[in-house]
Amino acid sequence: MTANSRAQSFNMAAAQYAASRPPYPPELFDGIEELTGGRLAGARVADVGAGTGIATALLCERGAEVIAVEPGEAMARECREALPEVPVVRGDGNSLPLAGASCDLITYAQSWQWTDPARSVPEALRALRPSGALAIWWNTTAFDVPWIRAQHERIARFCGTKPRPARRPGDSDAIRLAGLTGLRVTRRQVRWARLVSLDMHLANIGSRSAFLVLDEARRRTFFVDERRLLSESFPDGMVEETYLVDLLVAVRP
Repeated sequence: MTANSRAQSFNMAAAQYAASRPPYPPELFDGIEELTGGRLAGARVADVGAGTGIATALLCERGAEVIAVEPGEAMARECREALPEVPVVRGDGNSLPLAGASCDLITYAQSWQWTDPARSVPEALRALRPSGALAIWWNTTAFDVPWIRAQHERIARFCGTKPRPARRPGDSDAIRLAGLTGLRVTRRQVRWARLVSLDMHLANIGSRSAFLVLDEARRRTFFVDERRLLSESFPDGMVEETYLVDLLVAVRP
């Protein structure tokens, strides 16, 4: 299964993605403003890999002038329906459909891993104005919460992938792994949580590419068992999902 196939798999569950995926806390956007030294209000922002517009909407709420860039047809359609006032263009981070020096900020919410940094970094620098910045972030799993770590390991075993280590990479390792060496990068982590129904939690898990590429019967097997396990731990049917947002900000040299 190629990375492109997994990236395109989101189109099969665009509505589920829009309804169940977590947003991002206000502190994340405060951090972007602090680390870039600029206000989001009035900034020209391209949100790359915008998906259904989760981050796009929050950037708009901060007063940014946002253009959403999304390769997937179904995801782009969800974004247009949710945010009719926002221009949505088809494209990806490796070949941005943006004019040179046209953006103050380029953002990648949960999407940088689908790019090739050898191409996406030069493309970002081409599209950024002088002193512009790119901001990359992920809602990552809070592995210090025991039930979340246990679930992560169950998912990895079921999907045939290697569980991520509990210890997170240091700043220099995170920058290297993201392919951002050579840029002036600052890292910040923001912890937050949300309380959701068990149904929404399972829908969120099911919207991940690792599950979307599996056949329906296999997915059903996992979620029947997972619902049973979580119902024992959360008998009231409400689940607190805890996240650690990992933010990397690179200001154009």
